[in-house]
Amino acid sequence: MGKATGFIEHDRVKPPARPAAERIGDFRHVYYAYPADELTRQASRCMDCGIPFCHQGCPLGNLIPDWNDLVYRDNWRAAIERLHITNDFPEFTGLLCPAPCEGSCVLGINKDAVTIKSIELAIVDRAFDEGWIVPAPPPTRTWKKVAIVGSGPAGLAAAAQLNRSGHSVTVFERSDRIGGLLRYGIPEFKLEKRVLNRRLDLLTAEGVVFRTRVDVGNDVSAQDLRREFDAVLLAGGAGQPRDLAVPGRDLNGVHFALDYLTQQNRHCEGGEVPRISAAGRYVVIIGGGDTGADCLGTAHRQGALSVSQLELMPMPPPQRASGNPWPQWPHVFRTSSAHEEGGARVYEVSTTELRGVDGHVRTLHGQRLADGAAFEMRADLVLLAMGFTGPEKSPLLTDLNVKLTERGHVWRDDQWMSSVAGVFAAGDMQRGQSLIVWAIDDGRRAAASVDRYLSRR
Repeated sequence: MGKATGFIEHDRVKPPARPAAERIGDFRHVYYAYPADELTRQASRCMDCGIPFCHQGCPLGNLIPDWNDLVYRDNWRAAIERLHITNDFPEFTGLLCPAPCEGSCVLGINKDAVTIKSIELAIVDRAFDEGWIVPAPPPTRTWKKVAIVGSGPAGLAAAAQLNRSGHSVTVFERSDRIGGLLRYGIPEFKLEKRVLNRRLDLLTAEGVVFRTRVDVGNDVSAQDLRREFDAVLLAGGAGQPRDLAVPGRDLNGVHFALDYLTQQNRHCEGGEVPRISAAGRYVVIIGGGDTGADCLGTAHRQGALSVSQLELMPMPPPQRASGNPWPQWPHVFRTSSAHEEGGARVYEVSTTELRGVDGHVRTLHGQRLADGAAFEMRADLVLLAMGFTGPEKSPLLTDLNVKLTERGHVWRDDQWMSSVAGVFAAGDMQRGQSLIVWAIDDGRRAAASVDRYLSRR
């Protein structure tokens, strides 16, 4: 694939980024597109490896060597066609996926992996720019009706697939705008909402109906939904945040990360100024994952005086450890664009107490796990970014009386159906907190099962 000697001749090059000092002054996207000649070189690094383990690493089974080769040969139209076979939203994964495919790249055994994710994004951006991606409504309709509850990546992927099969699809979203975490959980500097809106406009033109400000289970009963629709797909995510059970948790200035990010995202789309702001504050983020990094980048842009990100686990090694061989996902030290902009990362620490003055948090107290030493740090804004424990305990799940797993997720069988006939589940709601690429794959697979179910009715 690509150029036979490309991986020998060329090194991996990251896409060019705006200077940190410039980008923290706004919420626009961090990275520029590759120059055309550099993109060709990066695509040429894809080896004729015989067994493309990147397929194994990608939950969607993207045909990665195929479209790398097509980009190298300047056949972009065929590249986007090949990409859309397995992925409804390559612009989302090209921006947000942590790229498990790159962790499985054969070149990664002894060199830096192919820049698969960046090439994927370049393909879909080129396709939109050239006008190759246009609405494609189904030629005929079955007039079977499907309700999808939740408009995150799993729900949107299922909607795209079921609509393409000719079913009449309505997506219900309790928020004021469509997109779920894509809309309000991901900062603009990682996903400009024009990118999301562009795809939503396509789905609307193809016939998908979106209904916002509808909290199914409250505004519409689960029974009414089942009477009106031939099938229901639950894709509401796993939005129950993990809390911090320490003294001082109830002080003002302690917030869940998603509440903080949502307010800023609303403001970026013309909403009110965030009530939770890092401006002029000493910010401590508890949680070392992607959500914590999103809070970090947002705090920089809001004008924080200081930002620290605390992590319970040890600092990962710079390279694969002996117990973490290829093609496993490499557990190595990573630096996101937000980390490049500043802030401290503190590993192997546990928070023991929050203390305040006049009801507002002022200091965080903790323990270093390596030696048991106590420490204290100033904190007048504490953001809890410790992940999510499962679906919110909503009237929808209670009214449907669906079976839950031991971890509180919606149980489903191998046909993606819950314990209630005609009610299916996809994405984090049945899987638990996971990656966007898994959510899209779940949505596609669940849609195929819904389609088979409807064909028998």
